[in-house]
Amino acid sequence: MVIDTEDGYRAALERIVAATGPVAIDAERASGFKYSQRAYLIQLYRRDAGTFLFDPPAIGDFSELNRLLAGEEWVLHAATQDLPCLREVGIDPQRLFDTELAARLLGMPRVGLATVVEQLLGIHLKKEHSAADWSTRPLPQPWLEYAALDVELLLDLRDELEKLLTEQRKRGIADQEFASTLARDLRTQRAEPWRRLSGVHAVRSPRNLAVARSLWTARDEYAREIDIAPGRLVPDASIVAVARALPKTRQELAALKEFSGRASRSQLDRWWEAVQAGLQTQELPAQRANGDSLPPPRAWSDRNPEADRRLKRARNRLTEIAEALGLPLENLLTPETLRRLAWQPPEPLTAEAIASALAVLDARPWQVAATHEAIFTAFVEANQGAEDAESDAS
Repeated sequence: MVIDTEDGYRAALERIVAATGPVAIDAERASGFKYSQRAYLIQLYRRDAGTFLFDPPAIGDFSELNRLLAGEEWVLHAATQDLPCLREVGIDPQRLFDTELAARLLGMPRVGLATVVEQLLGIHLKKEHSAADWSTRPLPQPWLEYAALDVELLLDLRDELEKLLTEQRKRGIADQEFASTLARDLRTQRAEPWRRLSGVHAVRSPRNLAVARSLWTARDEYAREIDIAPGRLVPDASIVAVARALPKTRQELAALKEFSGRASRSQLDRWWEAVQAGLQTQELPAQRANGDSLPPPRAWSDRNPEADRRLKRARNRLTEIAEALGLPLENLLTPETLRRLAWQPPEPLTAEAIASALAVLDARPWQVAATHEAIFTAFVEANQGAEDAESDAS
């Protein structure tokens, strides 16, 4: 049963706090249905206490639960997905064990919860309700059983993963990664979020982009107002189609067959007003996004051939290290970190300077220790190769 009263919450709190050991927690949202990413169900399991299903909209604040369990380890699968909505209701763990991240560090090829559970616990976990609309009330009983089973297996899964991490001497690495996850700002907003429109890369001119931006903004404001996922109102493809067509009248907009979606006609005045704003604005967006983003690597050989050589040599060396450690390359060092370092390495170029630059780019200590010497060597070799090529040409 779902706990949706203050009395039920208090009774559950007593049992949870009286138990010992890690706390397994999961949250269900209504992604794809609602605008907000709030939690509509929170599942919690602790040995000697049992399983509890909470209704966050009804209960509201879980800060007392968070305070009473402040020193405990919280176990989540793919914590970066659930931490934002848990923090919204006052649950902000200080210690974390992320079973998905642990599986990545162990080099498992597939790290979804059902796959890892089946591989390590031998239990087949059905995921048929993972994309359900969890804002539904009352929640169907099969959904509740699915949600409960997810969290009830997390502690056993955590124990198996910890054994493997210890065997592979990766427990310290995992602790650094877990701490980094907790410290990360998971609510960082993009400077120009409208540029995430699927297919907007096909829109070329500033005027067309201005219409896309205006329509995206109007859709986002309306979606927030009525708490509906924006794509359910007007799909991205429809906004891009309008931006490319640039209809001159309200009738042309209504007649555009690619302009579809549940609110494309019921809110036609709203969308036409947005199109007009985009057509008339003098504040035209740049063709490319602003900020400090780097060019795509495929363009480096023309724009910065020295950086291209550094990147390719360093990537090859890091691939060897990742294979030796038995973990994915992106977990050894994020591609963005390596690209930034290759594009503009420190001067003078030394191994110590590379280590310092990695730390500034938020690489964890274990990552710095595992990669800085290899990156330094790769950069030196790339520079020497360029000098040899110039010498041969002369």
